[in-house]
Amino acid sequence: KVTIWNKNAHKLVGYSSEEVMGQNLVEQFITPEHRARVQSVIDQALAGEETANFEFPLMTKAGIRLEVLLNATTRRDEQGNTIGVVGIGQDITGRLAQEREYTRLIDTANAPIFGVDTQGRVNVWNKCAMRLTGYPSEEVMGHSLVKEFIRKEHQEK
Repeated sequence: KVTIWNKNAHKLVGYSSEEVMGQNLVEQFITPEHRARVQSVIDQALAGEETANFEFPLMTKAGIRLEVLLNATTRRDEQGNTIGVVGIGQDITGRLAQEREYTRLIDTANAPIFGVDTQGRVNVWNKCAMRLTGYPSEEVMGHSLVKEFIRKEHQEK
Protein backbone atom coordinates (compact mmCIF):
# COMPACT_ATOMS: atom_id res chain seq x y z
CA LYS A 1 0.00 0.00 0.00
CA VAL A 2 1.17 3.53 -0.77
CA THR A 3 2.41 5.34 2.35
CA ILE A 4 4.37 8.21 0.78
CA TRP A 5 3.41 10.26 -2.30
CA ASN A 6 5.28 13.48 -2.96
CA LYS A 7 4.41 16.54 -5.03
CA ASN A 8 6.53 15.39 -7.97
CA ALA A 9 4.64 12.08 -8.14
CA HIS A 10 1.39 14.06 -8.09
CA LYS A 11 2.63 16.36 -10.84
CA LEU A 12 3.86 13.45 -12.97
CA VAL A 13 0.82 11.18 -12.87
CA GLY A 14 -1.98 13.53 -11.81
CA TYR A 15 -3.08 11.64 -8.70
CA SER A 16 -3.00 13.55 -5.42
CA SER A 17 -1.62 11.97 -2.26
CA GLU A 18 -5.19 11.72 -0.94
CA GLU A 19 -6.14 9.59 -3.95
CA VAL A 20 -3.25 7.13 -3.62
CA MET A 21 -2.51 6.86 0.11
CA GLY A 22 -3.41 3.38 1.33
CA GLN A 23 -4.04 2.08 -2.20
CA ASN A 24 -2.31 -0.98 -3.64
CA LEU A 25 0.15 0.63 -6.05
CA VAL A 26 0.48 -2.36 -8.37
CA GLU A 27 -3.22 -3.23 -8.59
CA GLN A 28 -4.47 0.33 -8.90
CA PHE A 29 -1.85 2.11 -11.01
CA ILE A 30 0.09 -0.44 -13.08
CA THR A 31 -1.30 -1.84 -16.32
CA PRO A 32 -2.26 -5.54 -16.04
CA GLU A 33 0.44 -6.83 -18.37
CA HIS A 34 3.21 -5.28 -16.21
CA ARG A 35 1.84 -5.97 -12.73
CA ALA A 36 3.80 -9.19 -12.15
CA ARG A 37 7.13 -7.56 -13.12
CA VAL A 38 6.54 -4.50 -10.95
CA GLN A 39 5.33 -6.63 -8.03
CA SER A 40 8.51 -8.71 -8.34
CA VAL A 41 10.67 -5.58 -8.00
CA ILE A 42 8.71 -4.55 -4.90
CA ASP A 43 8.99 -8.04 -3.42
CA GLN A 44 12.75 -8.05 -4.03
CA ALA A 45 13.12 -4.68 -2.30
CA LEU A 46 11.08 -5.96 0.65
CA ALA A 47 13.56 -8.86 0.83
CA GLY A 48 16.49 -6.42 0.94
CA GLU A 49 17.42 -6.69 -2.74
CA GLU A 50 17.57 -3.30 -4.42
CA THR A 51 16.63 -2.81 -8.05
CA ALA A 52 18.15 -0.07 -10.18
CA ASN A 53 17.03 1.22 -13.57
CA PHE A 54 13.88 -0.85 -13.93
CA GLU A 55 11.76 0.40 -16.84
CA PHE A 56 7.99 0.06 -16.92
CA PRO A 57 4.95 1.94 -18.23
CA LEU A 58 2.72 3.90 -15.87
CA MET A 59 -0.68 5.30 -16.78
CA THR A 60 -1.49 8.83 -15.65
CA LYS A 61 -4.85 9.90 -14.28
CA ALA A 62 -5.55 11.41 -17.72
CA GLY A 63 -4.87 8.03 -19.38
CA ILE A 64 -1.49 8.96 -20.85
CA ARG A 65 1.15 6.25 -20.86
CA LEU A 66 4.49 7.30 -19.37
CA GLU A 67 7.70 5.30 -19.44
CA VAL A 68 9.26 5.31 -15.98
CA LEU A 69 12.75 4.37 -14.82
CA LEU A 70 12.49 3.10 -11.25
CA ASN A 71 15.01 2.52 -8.50
CA ALA A 72 13.51 0.53 -5.63
CA THR A 73 15.17 0.13 -2.26
CA THR A 74 14.21 -1.28 1.11
CA ARG A 75 12.75 1.19 3.61
CA ARG A 76 13.86 0.46 7.17
CA ASP A 77 13.05 1.79 10.63
CA GLU A 78 15.61 2.93 13.24
CA GLN A 79 16.26 -0.69 14.29
CA GLY A 80 16.90 -1.79 10.71
CA ASN A 81 13.61 -3.65 10.31
CA THR A 82 12.02 -3.62 6.87
CA ILE A 83 8.95 -1.38 6.89
CA GLY A 84 8.40 -0.95 3.16
CA VAL A 85 9.90 0.07 -0.13
CA VAL A 86 11.05 3.45 -1.37
CA GLY A 87 10.61 3.84 -5.09
CA ILE A 88 12.26 6.69 -6.91
CA GLY A 89 10.97 7.09 -10.44
CA GLN A 90 11.98 9.22 -13.36
CA ASP A 91 9.88 9.96 -16.45
CA ILE A 92 11.94 8.78 -19.43
CA THR A 93 9.15 9.00 -22.02
CA GLY A 94 10.79 11.86 -23.90
CA ARG A 95 14.24 10.30 -23.84
CA LEU A 96 12.93 7.01 -25.25
CA ALA A 97 11.08 8.87 -28.01
CA GLN A 98 14.31 10.70 -28.93
CA GLU A 99 16.23 7.40 -28.99
CA ARG A 100 13.63 5.85 -31.30
CA GLU A 101 13.80 8.87 -33.62
CA TYR A 102 17.61 8.75 -33.60
CA THR A 103 17.52 5.04 -34.49
CA ARG A 104 14.99 5.67 -37.26
CA LEU A 105 17.10 8.47 -38.76
CA ILE A 106 20.23 6.33 -38.75
CA ASP A 107 18.45 3.32 -40.19
CA THR A 108 16.85 5.27 -43.06
CA ALA A 109 19.87 7.41 -43.97
CA ASN A 110 21.11 7.32 -47.57
CA ALA A 111 24.68 6.76 -46.37
CA PRO A 112 26.22 3.76 -44.68
CA ILE A 113 26.37 4.37 -40.94
CA PHE A 114 28.04 2.07 -38.48
CA GLY A 115 29.24 2.39 -34.93
CA VAL A 116 31.66 0.49 -32.74
CA ASP A 117 32.03 0.18 -28.98
CA THR A 118 35.25 0.75 -27.03
CA GLN A 119 36.50 -2.73 -28.01
CA GLY A 120 35.90 -2.11 -31.72
CA ARG A 121 32.79 -4.31 -31.91
CA VAL A 122 29.98 -3.21 -34.20
CA ASN A 123 26.98 -1.80 -32.30
CA VAL A 124 25.30 0.22 -35.08
CA TRP A 125 24.75 -1.01 -38.64
CA ASN A 126 22.15 0.73 -40.78
CA LYS A 127 20.27 -0.52 -43.83
CA CYS A 128 22.53 1.33 -46.28
CA ALA A 129 25.63 -0.33 -44.75
CA MET A 130 23.84 -3.65 -45.16
CA ARG A 131 22.99 -2.94 -48.83
CA LEU A 132 26.53 -1.82 -49.70
CA THR A 133 28.40 -4.61 -47.92
CA GLY A 134 25.91 -7.44 -48.23
CA TYR A 135 26.21 -8.18 -44.52
CA PRO A 136 22.93 -8.09 -42.59
CA SER A 137 23.10 -6.50 -39.14
CA GLU A 138 22.62 -9.89 -37.45
CA GLU A 139 25.97 -11.02 -38.91
CA VAL A 140 27.99 -7.96 -37.86
CA MET A 141 26.56 -6.82 -34.53
CA GLY A 142 29.01 -7.61 -31.75
CA HIS A 143 31.79 -8.59 -34.15
CA SER A 144 35.12 -6.78 -34.53
CA LEU A 145 34.79 -4.31 -37.39
CA VAL A 146 38.51 -4.13 -38.23
CA LYS A 147 39.47 -7.77 -37.69
CA GLU A 148 36.48 -9.31 -39.44
CA PHE A 149 35.29 -6.81 -42.06
CA ILE A 150 38.32 -4.77 -43.13
CA ARG A 151 40.78 -6.32 -45.58
CA LYS A 152 44.16 -7.20 -44.09
CA GLU A 153 46.01 -4.70 -46.30
CA HIS A 154 43.86 -1.88 -44.88
CA GLN A 155 44.20 -2.86 -41.24
CA GLU A 156 46.76 -0.86 -39.26
CA LYS A 157 49.53 -3.01 -37.88
